[in-house]
Amino acid sequence: MRQLRGMKAVLTGASGGIGPSLAEALAREGMELLLVAHPGVGLADVATSIHRHGVQSRILIADLGEPDECARTAAHARHELGSVDVLVNNAGVELSQPYHQLAEQQLRHIVAVNLVAPMLLTRLLLPGMLERRQGHIVNMSSLAGKSGPAYQEPYAATKAALTAFTFSLRATYRGTGVSASVICPAFVEAGIYTRLKERSGAIAPAALAGCPPTRVADAVLRALRRDVPEIIVNRWPLGLALALSTWSPRFGAWLTRVLGVNEFFRRVAAAGPGEGGHA
Repeated sequence: MRQLRGMKAVLTGASGGIGPSLAEALAREGMELLLVAHPGVGLADVATSIHRHGVQSRILIADLGEPDECARTAAHARHELGSVDVLVNNAGVELSQPYHQLAEQQLRHIVAVNLVAPMLLTRLLLPGMLERRQGHIVNMSSLAGKSGPAYQEPYAATKAALTAFTFSLRATYRGTGVSASVICPAFVEAGIYTRLKERSGAIAPAALAGCPPTRVADAVLRALRRDVPEIIVNRWPLGLALALSTWSPRFGAWLTRVLGVNEFFRRVAAAGPGEGGHA
């Protein structure tokens, strides 16, 4: 089991949604942190709150939807931390709307933040990890990337891609001391889900009832300690249902529909445009 104390980590999406819970968990393990967010509301408060764990933390406001900002973030991380042992790609945005009504710029923004930014940051920080033969990338995906719910095309696509990206990284760098894990939460009582509920008045289906963000934070720590490839985070076990869905996509589509997931997002979309995220 890997010891985390003394490691240096970059956490994106640090001030919104599950970000503060992730920052708290990493700091509690004795990790030195660079907290990244945009627009950065509450970011300084997160940094202040974790000081009680006796670790150093720094903050950076960066819009990771811009490629130059990814490069600036990586350079800032190397300057402030000296080295980066862990990268947690948590920043993300979501937009529930009929696909044909999305503007091109909205599509580009979701893909840039949810997928391109994690890939760029990983590429920029990997050389240092490989040189030290120590490093771990944690990508925050979503159950949406496995089930493909209605009104979630860009979000679901980017989250599915993060899972594939993670497994390719693991295969490429096996035996180098550098690895990767992907975390796939269902509905979490923070961030995106909270905003969707507030906007639409809808709640998640019972089988996918929202779980506390601390569950996601615990999953990240387990992935880091044990080098777990993928962790599904939900109140109830989903392993068998996901396995059957992989075997039969028709069954998976049926299950997503009968559980009420599509109806939940239909109600969110009907409530009108509103972007949520933890960028």
